[in-house]
Amino acid sequence: MPDIGETLREARMRRRIDMAEVESATKIRAKYLRALENEEWGLLPGPTYVKTFLRSYADYLELDSRRIVDEYKRRYEHPRGGEAAPFGGLAPGRAQPRRKRRRRRPAAFGPVLVVGALIVVLLGALFALGKLWPGSSATPGASVATATPTAQAQAHHRSAAAKRRAARRKAAATAPIHVRLAATGDVYVCLVSAAGKPLVAGQTLRAGQRTATFKGKRFRVTLGTAAVRMLVNGKAYKVAASSNPIGYELRSGHKPRRLASAQLPACA
Repeated sequence: MPDIGETLREARMRRRIDMAEVESATKIRAKYLRALENEEWGLLPGPTYVKTFLRSYADYLELDSRRIVDEYKRRYEHPRGGEAAPFGGLAPGRAQPRRKRRRRRPAAFGPVLVVGALIVVLLGALFALGKLWPGSSATPGASVATATPTAQAQAHHRSAAAKRRAARRKAAATAPIHVRLAATGDVYVCLVSAAGKPLVAGQTLRAGQRTATFKGKRFRVTLGTAAVRMLVNGKAYKVAASSNPIGYELRSGHKPRRLASAQLPACA
């Protein structure tokens, strides 16, 4: 696999995305994004934040974030005693000092049992905290540090997704629609625009006949029978069976809404 930073930079440049746009979307400061692309790990707060930022940045660029994080772990994390080594590792030629073993002295069993019980209670509490905070690491001591940035990244993703959905709904509500009526039997049709202008001025369509396609943001229609299909942006809607004339309002971003009898448009 190419260098992690090179992979991120090439993906961003290929999509022609500015660093400021990435910062706004991921809520990661630009200097940290540049540090990720240059693999300047020492400029970042720590390994936990590096993995979280890598995951968020890769997801934004639609890359395989899991593979990139695993590659970072394989290259730069050297587990020792269950914890990740700090950036840069040990200085060359220096060995870690060995701890002197202390001779165990005989102690009373009573205090030992009390201390052991306290340790068990503490480990149980840390395990419970790890269950409550999703995204925490397997090491109990690292659960609090890992959960916070992961939860923040997930919240940012949910917020961005909600904004995109709201933008799509707003665009659908303001976009013009295309309306066409297709008769399946003899049916009286009165179709008016949002301004009340008759578009189909009280005509009777025969089975198989269709009206022209009309474009606009809102229409109202009165139908003498249910022998007709309403085509809105190419999607067909059935008319409810009724012994009396029935009317609908057709609007951008909405399904056809049935009108009360007093709201039916009249073309006569």
